[in-house]
Amino acid sequence: MPSEKQYIPILMYHSISSYASAGFRPCIVSPESFDKHLSYLEQYHYTSLTITQLVQAMANGGSTLPARPVVLTFDDGYADFYSAALPALQRHGFTATLYITTGSVEGTSRWLQHLGEGNRLMLNWEQLAEINSSGIECAAHTHTHPALDMLPPSAARDEIVRSKDLLEEHLGQRISSFAYPYGYYSSRVLQLVRDSGFDSACAIGRKMSSMHDNTFALARLMIWPDTNVQMLSTALSIGRGPLVASPVRRLRLNMRLRLRSAYGRLRCGWNAA
Repeated sequence: MPSEKQYIPILMYHSISSYASAGFRPCIVSPESFDKHLSYLEQYHYTSLTITQLVQAMANGGSTLPARPVVLTFDDGYADFYSAALPALQRHGFTATLYITTGSVEGTSRWLQHLGEGNRLMLNWEQLAEINSSGIECAAHTHTHPALDMLPPSAARDEIVRSKDLLEEHLGQRISSFAYPYGYYSSRVLQLVRDSGFDSACAIGRKMSSMHDNTFALARLMIWPDTNVQMLSTALSIGRGPLVASPVRRLRLNMRLRLRSAYGRLRCGWNAA
């Protein structure tokens, strides 16, 4: 496998919690498991970066990367980031990037109603201000968490821009990174994100991120409820294991994205965008 300076693990978390409906369970990691992950990273001298710090290092050819970089990302903006994830990150000396669904700030996860999780508490603006001031990167994840590749161009653009504008208004600083809800994007969605003034965007991909990745399609490894330290170690050290999709599975995922993109163009009038 190429050197650690060429391949960087971007880990994808959602809710740091022990309780969830069956449908949402793949998106939780218990506080105890999360602390074990951080303890492993600390023990083996990993240095955390935000997505923006990673992108800046990529622009410099990787010369500023630490010996063992890792990026911790959290999607959606659940209230348990403040109560569970942030204290653990601070104990272990790690930073992270938090992708926020702005339409649910101060409310609940309404887009998860079909999974029985419509009442999961989200962060409020006061908490986000404190999180931001602590050194965590706050970033955008649309306004209402739709699959952007299935929206008409004007609606997709509004979701992207509104999330950026609201975060910048409340936090008083430029927001430079974005994450695609569900990991779904198309070339047209990617271009909308770029045109909206972002410097980077995260997908999923289930592979290590490369120094040569498109910075608007950064690959991430999704962390599951049963991800133990051994699984994490295998993924980080040799780039294989349950967290990493096989080449065949990645090919299937890419084909599925292309099919979604074609369907989205026909369904939503992207050709006229």
